[in-house]
Amino acid sequence: MIAVLTADLIDSTNYSESLMSQVMAVLKEEFADIEKKYPSSEFNIYRGDSFQGILKNPAEALLVMLQIKTAILSISTTKKGKLREADLRIAIGVGSLDYQGNSVEESNGQAFQFSGRSLDEMKAEGRKTRLKTPNETINGEFDASLFLLDEITDRWSTASAEVIYFLLKGAKEKEIALELGISQSAVNQRKKAAGWEAVNALLVRYNNIISKTFIE
Repeated sequence: MIAVLTADLIDSTNYSESLMSQVMAVLKEEFADIEKKYPSSEFNIYRGDSFQGILKNPAEALLVMLQIKTAILSISTTKKGKLREADLRIAIGVGSLDYQGNSVEESNGQAFQFSGRSLDEMKAEGRKTRLKTPNETINGEFDASLFLLDEITDRWSTASAEVIYFLLKGAKEKEIALELGISQSAVNQRKKAAGWEAVNALLVRYNNIISKTFIE
């Protein structure tokens, strides 16, 4: 079993040239970081505003998805920008890999089909994150959980998103404060306002369920 992430930029036709350039640079940087951390993974951009990636360990997919999403939500083209300027729609498909090609685009299988079809459905429904696996009980649980996650992330400012981004990468509050040039108390306030404890609980739940069902 593998995980496939398929995503597109929301309303990308309205992005300025400067914003699109920054978004592409951030995506490439995050893909390089993910591929370094998970050597068997591979992510590629296609059609200019979409990307697809493979993770051999499906239990890591939600964490990776949130890392990419928060990196994009943190983008601001103005020095004092707090309003989000870019966002992603991402579908996670967990299933078999039936054919391994020379690249993501040349590969195929159940996980690819789940991810691609889910993304198409999400566009009509206004959803931003979804999980599809061969297990309908798991699908039902995480459909509700990820719907709530959408509601939480839609309320994040760029400031909230960047704090969550560093927390996802394992940074401590003091380290984040130094990185962002703010006080530790400000980091803690943003962390609480963003609902980090709830997000982290979802990450733990996802990892446990996917590991027990599809890996062990």
